[in-house]
Amino acid sequence: MKRCEWAENQPKFYQDYHDKEWGTPQHKDKLLFELLILEGAQAGLSWITILKKRNNYKKAFNNFNPKIISQYNEEKVQELLQNEGIIRNKLKIRSTIQNAKVFLQIQKEFKSFNNYIWSFTNNKQIINHPKTIKEIPTKTPLSDQISKDLKKRGMSFVGTTIIYSYLQAIGVINDHTMDCFKSKVTKTNK
Repeated sequence: MKRCEWAENQPKFYQDYHDKEWGTPQHKDKLLFELLILEGAQAGLSWITILKKRNNYKKAFNNFNPKIISQYNEEKVQELLQNEGIIRNKLKIRSTIQNAKVFLQIQKEFKSFNNYIWSFTNNKQIINHPKTIKEIPTKTPLSDQISKDLKKRGMSFVGTTIIYSYLQAIGVINDHTMDCFKSKVTKTNK
């Protein structure tokens, strides 16, 4: 079974992420929030580093419950800064709290974050069919638009490159290379 080049010869958990999540349309707000936070945590780091810490993040951040996270206080921030299982970056931790607040506002306005994020593509997945990973962009006008809107709403660590990666992670964009077994699979995780 051929995978995208970035997932070949990698640890099983990384291949599982490629095989079961990346590029697969996601619609559950809980997972959409989790991946948004993890993508922001990745800024300046590798995705494999974040995936290794994913379970630690779930424990540290109340299983990615935005209602709880939005209520974190300074004491909780200091506790998280001591947690060796996550990326201990003060700006990223504070961003997670602020982003949880904005996420909840978006849910209220659009009835779900899913409705919001998928509205940018009229609920359709973009399938690019790149031949190689070198053909995959790091940003597009779509990621520019979503990044700008999220920043305007008050989120941070949502630059256009992070948002492009996020759109790939949640399956709004399928960038599996043409030789990958997932290139034509568009199963939805609802």
